[in-house]
Amino acid sequence: MYFIDVQGTLISDVDKTPLPYSVEFLHYLNRTKTPFVIVTNNTKQENFREYLHDLGFEFEHYLDPLMVLDEIVTQKVAVFGTDEFKQIIQRRFEIDYTNPKYVILSVGRYDSEDFSLMIELLLRGAKLIAMHETSIYVSNAKRYPAVGAIAKMLQYATNKDYEVVGKPSKRFFDKARHFLDVPFDQITMISDDLVGDLLGAQKLGMKTILTLTGKIKNKDEINASVDMVIDSLKELL
Repeated sequence: MYFIDVQGTLISDVDKTPLPYSVEFLHYLNRTKTPFVIVTNNTKQENFREYLHDLGFEFEHYLDPLMVLDEIVTQKVAVFGTDEFKQIIQRRFEIDYTNPKYVILSVGRYDSEDFSLMIELLLRGAKLIAMHETSIYVSNAKRYPAVGAIAKMLQYATNKDYEVVGKPSKRFFDKARHFLDVPFDQITMISDDLVGDLLGAQKLGMKTILTLTGKIKNKDEINASVDMVIDSLKELL
């Protein structure tokens, strides 16, 4: 049984099209009646599930951080992220950059003024919610610090903890596990994100497969142990 990441694992970080053998791999799992859940940290598209279906991916079970966020946030929020993400949050919650209950953090290009505002709001009592704990993201073939790295920085700056609603939080993985109804040690996580996905999955007892089709360019960059390293999903067919 599998949890399967999306960006860098099933689709390209560059143009968001299917990576080689990714559609075929899901076909294989369906044909062999192997249970799996698509687990993504995508927060830019509310219709991301339908987008993946349109690309040819066949799956039943799907989970993204927005589905978890809706369960825990009920009050005013300050939101930081891309314009697409801000629009999604504005349709869900009341926005307040003066006295919010929560600071919601997603991936984005931030400057010193953004960080200053985040710190002020957190020190005033707002709770930080990281949409996920992805370590780095890729844009235009360059790698940048992602939500997990920024959340750790804010934690250090304010001495305040934060909550994660996407991978690799236990809350997120527990919700995904309910689709399969098995303990974690019967699940294998496949992802291109060593720090943001696989190490957290490992701590819960899952087996881990790292694919070199996304964030990590070669085996020399791997600095922690996983159960398997593959060049592409072809090796699992």
